[in-house]
Amino acid sequence: MNDRFLKACRREPVDRTPVWFMRQAGRYMAEYQAIRRRHSILEICKTPELAAEVTLQPITRFNVDAAIIFADILLPLDAMGLGLEFIESKGPVLHHPIRSDEDVERLPAIGGEVFDYAFQAVRQTRIALADRVPLIGFAGAPFTLASYAIEGGSSRDYVRTKQMMYAQAESWHRMLSKFASVVVEYLRMQIRAGVNAIQLFDSWVGCLNPSDYEEYVLPHIQAIVQSLKPEGVPLIYFGTGTATLLTLIRKTGCEVVGLDWRVHLDDAWQTIGYDVAVQGNLDPIVLGAPIPEIQRRVRDILQRAGGRPGHIFNLGHGILPHTPLEGVDATIECVQRFPN
Repeated sequence: MNDRFLKACRREPVDRTPVWFMRQAGRYMAEYQAIRRRHSILEICKTPELAAEVTLQPITRFNVDAAIIFADILLPLDAMGLGLEFIESKGPVLHHPIRSDEDVERLPAIGGEVFDYAFQAVRQTRIALADRVPLIGFAGAPFTLASYAIEGGSSRDYVRTKQMMYAQAESWHRMLSKFASVVVEYLRMQIRAGVNAIQLFDSWVGCLNPSDYEEYVLPHIQAIVQSLKPEGVPLIYFGTGTATLLTLIRKTGCEVVGLDWRVHLDDAWQTIGYDVAVQGNLDPIVLGAPIPEIQRRVRDILQRAGGRPGHIFNLGHGILPHTPLEGVDATIECVQRFPN
C-alpha cells in the first residue's frame, strides 16, 4: 500500500508530502454529476455500491495519496430520527429540530448496527482499492451536529445553538454526550469495516470563543478520542475558523489537526506543538486560480512545513463545486515535485 499518508499521520519520515483533498469525491467531477442525476445524496450514501463507486472516482482520476469514503456528516442525525433531507439550492434540512429539554430527552441511543450500509460501503471500497491507497472514514463532531440539529439546517450566526448552549447547559451537555456516543459507534463501525484513519469534522466550531469551546465542546471531543484510541487508527480533527482554539484543540488528544486557510501553517503548527501532525491548508478557491498562482501558494505552504515529518497537504476546507480539474491536477503535481 502507498502508506505516505499514514506515515505522515504518525509523524514518520516520507519520501514526499502526501496529498488528498476534502470533498475530493463530489460535485466538481462529471462522473459524480452523472450519478447524482439518477440518485439523491442520501441514496448514494445508503447504497454501498454507489458510495464505493463515488469514493473511487477521484482515485481513478487523480494521483492522490488517500481515499475518503463518500458519506455525509449528518447521517447520525438521520439515524436518530431528526428527518434529514437535502433540498436543491438550500442544502440539508432537519424536519424535526431540537429546541427543548424534551427534544433532547427523546433522542434515542443508537447502536452501530444501524450504520450497516456504511460498513458495507467501506468493505466494498477496500476491496476495490486493492490497497492502492489508505481509506479514510469520517463523522461530524458533536458541536457541528448540534448546530444543524438545533438550527434545523445551515446557519450563519448559530443564534439558536448558542442560546441553548448558554441557557440550557445541562440539556446541552446531555445532547452532546448522546451525539458523541453515536459518533463513536458510527466511527467504530467504519474502523472495523476497514478504514485506515478517521476524520472528525467540527466544521462550524470556529464560531465559538476559546472559553466556550473549552467548557461546552472540548470534553465531548476528548471522550470520543479516548473511546476510539484502542482501535489503533489515526484520528484527524478538523474545523474552520479555529485559529484562536488551537491550544485547546491540542488537548483533544487527536494525532492530526486539520487547519483551515486563515492561518499560516508554520504559526499554527508551532502553536499546536510539533509532536502533533497537521493537515492543510490551501484555500479551496485557489484551485481555480491561474496555474502559476496555484504553484506559488502550494510552495509557500510546503516551505512553511519545512520538511518536518507530520505534514499532510490538503485544502483548508472542501473542494468547491465549480473547481476546474486542471487546478486539482496542478496542485497535486506541485506537491509531488516539491523537494522533500
